[in-house]
Amino acid sequence: MDNKAREEIDNQYKWDLEALYPSVKSFESDYAVLDKLVDKVLSYEGHIMDSSDTLYNFYQDYETMIRLNIKMYIYAHLLCDTDTSNSEYQKIKMHFEKINEDIDSKLSFITPEMLNKPYDEVLKMIDSDNRLELYRFDLEKIYRYKEHTLSKELEEIITKAGNAFGTGDEVFYNFDNADIYLGNIKDENGKEVELTNSNYTKYMNSKDREVRKDAFKHMYAYFKHFKNTIAAALKGNMKENFFSSDVRKFNSPLEQSLYADNISIDVYNNLIQAVHDGLPIMYDYMKLRKKALNLDELHMYDIYVDIIESNSPDIPFEEGKQMVFEALKPLGEQYLKDLNKAFDERWIDIYPNKGKKSGAYSWGCYDSYPYLLLNYNNTVDSVSTMAHELGHSMHSYYSEKTQPYMYHEYPIFLAEIASTVNEVLLNDYMYKHAKTKEEKILYLTEFIEKVRTTIYRQTMFAEFEKVMHDKYQNNEPLTEDNFSTTYYNLNKLYYGDEVISDDDIRYEWARIPHFYTSFYVYKYATGLSSAIAIASEILKGNTIARDAYLELLASGGSDYPLELLKKAGVDMTTKEPVLKALDMCKEKLEELKNLI
Repeated sequence: MDNKAREEIDNQYKWDLEALYPSVKSFESDYAVLDKLVDKVLSYEGHIMDSSDTLYNFYQDYETMIRLNIKMYIYAHLLCDTDTSNSEYQKIKMHFEKINEDIDSKLSFITPEMLNKPYDEVLKMIDSDNRLELYRFDLEKIYRYKEHTLSKELEEIITKAGNAFGTGDEVFYNFDNADIYLGNIKDENGKEVELTNSNYTKYMNSKDREVRKDAFKHMYAYFKHFKNTIAAALKGNMKENFFSSDVRKFNSPLEQSLYADNISIDVYNNLIQAVHDGLPIMYDYMKLRKKALNLDELHMYDIYVDIIESNSPDIPFEEGKQMVFEALKPLGEQYLKDLNKAFDERWIDIYPNKGKKSGAYSWGCYDSYPYLLLNYNNTVDSVSTMAHELGHSMHSYYSEKTQPYMYHEYPIFLAEIASTVNEVLLNDYMYKHAKTKEEKILYLTEFIEKVRTTIYRQTMFAEFEKVMHDKYQNNEPLTEDNFSTTYYNLNKLYYGDEVISDDDIRYEWARIPHFYTSFYVYKYATGLSSAIAIASEILKGNTIARDAYLELLASGGSDYPLELLKKAGVDMTTKEPVLKALDMCKEKLEELKNLI
């Protein structure tokens, strides 16, 4: 689909930013309002905890200020994303980002000041003033960090040290973006083309095995060439993790990363163990893939290509929308009625246009629609992306509709559940309504690949992170060879004997950006596991499970994520949800075997 100019697209296909601000001028008039609200919050410095009155009034004024701040921040970014080439929009965005940084700096006194008050006295304040009951959980979360919070002077030093950190991440970013050159390969037509990060996936999906192999070798030749430098960058990032966890009195960086969500290390370890228990399913899938592709040997460059030729149908937007609505019928009439608001109220920016930000996302605030940015292009993938982002937006819609501002925002640990529940329901619908054997194979493979890349692969990454941090803590030298050998052995474990673990794959660790945001990737695996466990019950017609899931969507951040999940029937303190997800994968694999 050719990109049109923004003004050439009908308004019904563009999100309604006027619901947020009628005009840029009205947005800019709020600068002065925000300044006054920030000054009001600043007036509490040294007095927040003087009495229950001052604490309550502080919360009220802080909420008023932060709600306006976030509303303006969202508007500036959404406006810019509709046309990134518009210099005026760019200026608005950059100007507000600077304002936001200044506000963050000015208000850095809040948490340390609150923590100066003994927690037992805070509880007495809550018990004696019903107005503070709303803030009990928020104060509990703040005071959990008391033993990990330093004096004001030391906190200032840590903040300055933090500003000096991030060199490893920056080095990697430049290697992987600004300075990367992967060389040229020949495509399926024998034409010489430059290999890039953006087209690598395309060539790894090529039906021409030599193209896949060539792309694979060129990719890893680059990272192999700079392996020692990248090892130093990643080691530097790990040293920063240990510095932070040590000075904040955590036992390890892993413990520190899990602390905010009140998640024990057992959850992390259970995920790894459950996936280990399910590795025979992956081995079986690799064996089937080898057979379906009619290969004597299955190499790492053979695991992404489609196992059957299929032409993606052309699906106009209205047809794709109808598919999504049909697929999500198991969520009930009220969900579908609420889902229709996304279209009737124009939450969605549907089609690509010149200068529009690529990709897709769901983003909004308590005082806006949960907006969706799409770049719909009439493919099956774009239908799946629509279902995915609608899941995020409906999660936000229900949380904001049900929860007070303080608890409307759901934690990252839960963020991918609603989106992937929608994907699982859509995949099931598309499979059941597939017209040909080839289409059925396509949708079964799509599901299994989702599990492979999100549960198996992300857990392998999570295990690599844990093993390497443990090695550092045990004073093992983190050389390039240590990184590469550890990763290579994990790759062999996760893919099994049916796959040739090519020597080049030992350098894959060197191209994973998520390793610079340590102990994050496991959330992808737990999120999809939870979503499949929930969706499997919904597809069985279990209305109790469905209602519990909808209650989860309305819960926001009103409790710790594991507790909210338990109410939805998913206990991530056990291996059961992961094993349940892998069992569903096994069922799909058996169906795929029968078709092939």
